[in-house]
Amino acid sequence: MPKIIGRSLEEHRREVRSRVFDVLRGQLYERGFDAVTLAGVAAEAGLGRTAMYNHFPDKESLLVAFVEDEATRYVERLTAAVATADTPVAKLSTFVRLQLRVLAEYHLPPGTALASALAPAAYRRISAHADPITGQLREILAEGVPEEDPDVLIPMITAALGSRQVVDVPPERLDDAIEGAVRFVLRAVGMTEKPKD
Repeated sequence: MPKIIGRSLEEHRREVRSRVFDVLRGQLYERGFDAVTLAGVAAEAGLGRTAMYNHFPDKESLLVAFVEDEATRYVERLTAAVATADTPVAKLSTFVRLQLRVLAEYHLPPGTALASALAPAAYRRISAHADPITGQLREILAEGVPEEDPDVLIPMITAALGSRQVVDVPPERLDDAIEGAVRFVLRAVGMTEKPKD
């Protein structure tokens, strides 16, 4: 019988997932999606291959579970960060900074490459996790530039923030690159701070 990690089966499942996701995160960063294997992740996580297959029957299910977990935590982080900003400009700036920081930290294939690597149903499951992020952006734009059509602005902002070229810079230049992108997006949507009375 396999050894249970933690005090209950549920705690065991959470701990296994946490270990596996930590290893996968590192491997995606170091090697990229194509080089990741279930056996390699299992070995580095200290799991037997059979135990790994009990949790994730294939690489696609592992990736979908990982992205769902990361997206849930990211949406919570984004919502909390935007909530602390007190103006639409500050909210959009926070949104852009966080989106680009996350892009710099993670090395998942871009949307089109990911779509070709996954079955359509799996890709739809992953894509659904972008809905709350898009909703957050829609709220910021409605408050900051209510005269503009968010259905026009959102895809343009998303395209600008999805370019790895923005964050694929030496680490010492990352902050400047992100701040440049913040200024670009604010100018693109016509958002500026209102002068204080």
